[in-house]
Amino acid sequence: MLRMCRAPLSVAEVSAYLSLPFSVVTVLLTEMLAAELVQARAPIVRQHLPDRSLLEAVMHGLQRL
Repeated sequence: MLRMCRAPLSVAEVSAYLSLPFSVVTVLLTEMLAAELVQARAPIVRQHLPDRSLLEAVMHGLQRL
């Protein structure tokens, strides 16, 4: 788990990669955080939504596949 947490990951991602329940990973990461083995940060909030025309172009491209 320490090797995985070198790059920023959410608790849900760690849980999925390790095939462990979310609650188990939360407890483990909380203990690791208390021992200063990992860092926690606030989520990154986007300032604006992507352009609707770009989303529609991607959607149409995916539908053509």
